[in-house]
Amino acid sequence: MNEHLACIYEVNLPSTLASIIEVENLIEKACAELHLSEELFGNILISVTEGVNNAILHGNKSQPVLSVHMEILNNEDWICFRIQDQGEGFNPDLIPDPTAPENLLKESGRGVFLMRSLADEVTFENNATVVNIYFRR
Repeated sequence: MNEHLACIYEVNLPSTLASIIEVENLIEKACAELHLSEELFGNILISVTEGVNNAILHGNKSQPVLSVHMEILNNEDWICFRIQDQGEGFNPDLIPDPTAPENLLKESGRGVFLMRSLADEVTFENNATVVNIYFRR
C-alpha cells in the first residue's frame, strides 16, 4: 500500500490539544493543493484529527515534552496520513466495539472506529504507536 508514496508534508507537534488546529490547517492546505473533493476532505479531517487526538491523549498522555510526528504521503492513487506518538503503544484489536449496547453511551472509545469507517484503510505499526490512514484519491 505505501509503495511509491512521496512525503509532501511533515510536522512535529507538541502533545497539546492546541496542535489540532495546526493539523486542521495542514489538512486543508494539502487537500486544496491536491484538489480533493469536499467529501474526501471531510472524511480526512475527521479521521486524521481523531488519530492525532488519540496520539496526544492516549499515546503521549498529554505530555507537552513528547511530540506527535505527522507525515502526509501521496501518489496518484492514494493519500496517506502517518501519525506517530512516543507512547508505549496498545493493541487495536482489544478496543471495545463502540456500537455494542453497553458502549453506546460512553463518551470516548470511538476514534479508531471512526478512522476505520471513514478511511479506505487503516494500518498500525510499532505496537500501534504509528497509525497510517489511507484514502483513495
